This record gives sequence, structure tokens and C-alpha cells, in this order.
Amino acid sequence: MSRIIFAAALAACCVGCSQVPTTKAPEVPLAPAFKEAAGPWVTAQPSDELPRQAWWSLYRDPELDALQQRLQDNSPDLASALAHYQQARAATDVLRAAQSPTLSTSLNVQRDRQSERRPLRVLGPTSPDDYNSATLGLDFEYEVDFWGRVRQQVSAGEALEQAAQADLANARLALQARLADTLIALRGLDQEAVLLKETEAAYLRAADTIDRRHQGGIASGLDLSRAQNQLESTRSQLRQQQAQRAVLEHAIAALVGANPSTFTITPRAVEVALPTVPVGVPSELLQRRPDVAAAQRRVVAATASVGVARSAVFPSLTLSAVGGYQSSDLDRFIQAPNLFWAIGPTLLVNLLDGGKRKAEIARTEAALDEVGQTYRGVVLGAFQQVEDQLALLSQYGEAAASERRATDAAQRSLDLASNRYREGVASYLDVVTAQTANLQARRNALDLATRQRRASVQLVRALGGGWDGAELTAGEPRRHASAQP
Repeated sequence: MSRIIFAAALAACCVGCSQVPTTKAPEVPLAPAFKEAAGPWVTAQPSDELPRQAWWSLYRDPELDALQQRLQDNSPDLASALAHYQQARAATDVLRAAQSPTLSTSLNVQRDRQSERRPLRVLGPTSPDDYNSATLGLDFEYEVDFWGRVRQQVSAGEALEQAAQADLANARLALQARLADTLIALRGLDQEAVLLKETEAAYLRAADTIDRRHQGGIASGLDLSRAQNQLESTRSQLRQQQAQRAVLEHAIAALVGANPSTFTITPRAVEVALPTVPVGVPSELLQRRPDVAAAQRRVVAATASVGVARSAVFPSLTLSAVGGYQSSDLDRFIQAPNLFWAIGPTLLVNLLDGGKRKAEIARTEAALDEVGQTYRGVVLGAFQQVEDQLALLSQYGEAAASERRATDAAQRSLDLASNRYREGVASYLDVVTAQTANLQARRNALDLATRQRRASVQLVRALGGGWDGAELTAGEPRRHASAQP
């Protein structure tokens, strides 16, 4: 008999194992190399647990380092993501508990009154109407997981916990990148503010000079009006720039969990260092993207859920036992005659459910298809983001060289126009035109430099959070020329 039971259990386990589907990530079209930079692809595997360096230190801004620490300590968005992960971890612990037997005890003591006309009165017709009832019991229960339903539930829970952990890492990386991006934009505005203030001072001197020449009958009123227009226009641009900076400062305050009303970043007209990305960006860094890892682990969870749905079509077997003491005599409660117990298995078979289990299998399989396509979308989006930022950095680098040449040409044009005006062989309109072109060229150069650095931040994020120190270095910051009238 024992051999028959053993053989039946072994067969059941084999059948149960057959209900566990194999996890297979959807295929994603891969390229042999980056389109915008050299470097082979490798098959994606979740490697988001690899250590991430403090990549923002490559920008050589001590204030950025301090703000990143404040973000880690005080960000409400990061704290919310952490709480979400803790919920997922606790939910997995709940599922793991189903793999263990449950043991519970209960004690009930009460005073009862039974109806005089109650059928089957306690102790017969002569039993008292009022009596005591006391029960002390111990319950044991364990579900035999023949079909792997509980195991698959735990597997799904563990995969979702890992996905939540990857979501936490992705939220942290996104916030770090947003902080770095915003501070770099703010530093760009600080540089632009210095340029506009210098230009304002130069235009003020020029306007004063034109005013004196006008009073002496040398310059026309038209020249004076043009000089004043240039001055006020520059002042307007400066105020608009300061408004933009204030908005960025408030955004940084919210990121690091500070009150914008009491938060201030001291203006510093320094050029943030530009990290130099090596020509062959290691494709392995794509494996470190936490959003890719989260998407893949949700595929694992959905696959396990299919196994849970399939196992629901089989019977469930539960081993249970109960025992304790029960008596109406409280004075002699714990005695051998009051002992009771029951032990035996329970086999539950669903004979008719109106197609519920079949529909549940179809639902979980469709959910698996959905998360599979989501995984494909995340991976393709990751490739796109890397390619985008590599293209931006490459094109911005070439554009920066052209912009420097344009700035030099605009400065030469301004010098020539100013000299010709002082010699009386050109109108002040030539000077104004040259001033406008010079200021715009220099602002374009500053804006392009800022966009380069912001693109490098987005490349760091696209690659999953940083490079190895031997592969990435920071370039020397460049100084910008002072404004000329």
C-alpha cells in the first residue's frame, strides 16, 4: 500500500512539474554595433546589481556632489519608491509563508443557555438549560504542493520583488540624472548671466558715449536711440534669464526635499567639466539599466502566474489535524476524558466552475504576452536612447567648433564696425548690427556647451548609471571671453 501511495505521489509531482512553463524572454532585434559609435552588442542579462560609481563627480562641481547626497537622504520621490519596494518584499514573504505548515491554538470559555425546545439538547431532555463550555484546541494544516501552485506563486512574488527593486534603482537613477541635468542647466544660466551683465555694462558705456556725442552735435538722435534700444533689450534678456534660473532653482529644491522658499544656490559662473566618452562605449553597460531588468523580471513573474493558473485545474490536497480539550466542567477541564482530536487529509476537486479556470489561464497567458512586448519596447527604447545621446554628443562637438569660429568672426566684425564708426566712415547701425550678432553668437556658444553636458548626463542614464573610471575621464573646462562694446 505504501508503495502505491509513493508511486502516486511521484507521478503527481511529475505532472505538477509539467505545469511549470519555461521562462523565455521575447526576441529583440540586435545590431552588431552602435550606429553612432563602435562597439559590439551582447545578449542582455539583468546586471543592475553591479556597483554604480558616483558618476556625477565627473562634472567636477562640489555643489552637485552635496546635492546628490541630499537627494539620497531627503527626496520624497525616492522615499516613495523605497516604500513601494518594501511592500513588494513583504508581499513575497507572505507568499513564502504558504510553503510552511500553519499551527494555531485557540481557547474559548463561555456560559451558554440552550432553548428548552432545542432539538437534540445537550445531554438529552434532562440536561440543564444553563451550562459552561470550554475548549482548548491546537490546529495544524499543510497544503501538499503536488502541482507546484504554491511554488509558482512564490516564484512570481520573488520576481515581482526583484522588479520592484529594479524600479527603485531606476527611480534613483532618474532622480540623480534629473538633478545633474537641472544643475548643469542652471550653471549654464549663471554663465549667461555674467555675459549679459558684462554686455549690459558695455552697452551702458556705449550709450553714455553716444549721448555725449549727441549733445556735442557729433552723433545723431537716431544713433542715441539705437544705443538705448540695445541697452534696454539686453536688460530685458537678463531679467528673463534670471526668471528661468529661479524656476530651475525651485525644481532642484523639490528634488532634494527642501522648501523652495528657503533654498538658495549661489550663482557661480563656472563651466562644468564635460566627460569624454570613449569611442567604443561598452555595450555591457546596457545590461545595467534597471528598467530593462525590471521588465525582464516581470516576464518571469507573468510566466510563473501562468503556471499557477494551469495548476488550478488539478485537485488540492491538504493535511490537517486538530486536538485539544473540551468540557462543560471548568474545574476538571484539563483531564484525559476531555481530550479530543481529529486527523486526516482533505482533497478538494472543482467539478464545475463555468469556465473560470480556463478563462484564468487565457488571462495569464495574455498578460505574459503583454509584459513580453513591454520588455521588447523597453529594450528597443534603451537602444534608441543610447544612440540619440551618442549622436547629440557627436554633432554638438562638431557644432561647438563651428560656433567658436562664428564667435571669433562676430568679435572681429564688431571691432571693425566700432573702429569705422569712430573714424566716421560707418553709421552706428553697423555697430548695432555687429553687437547683436556678437552677443547672439556668444550666447549660442554657451547654450551649446550646456546642451553638450546635458546630453552627457542623459547618456549616463541611458547606459544605466555610469562608466568605469578607467574608461571615462573629464575634459578640462574652457573659459569664455569677456564682453566687448
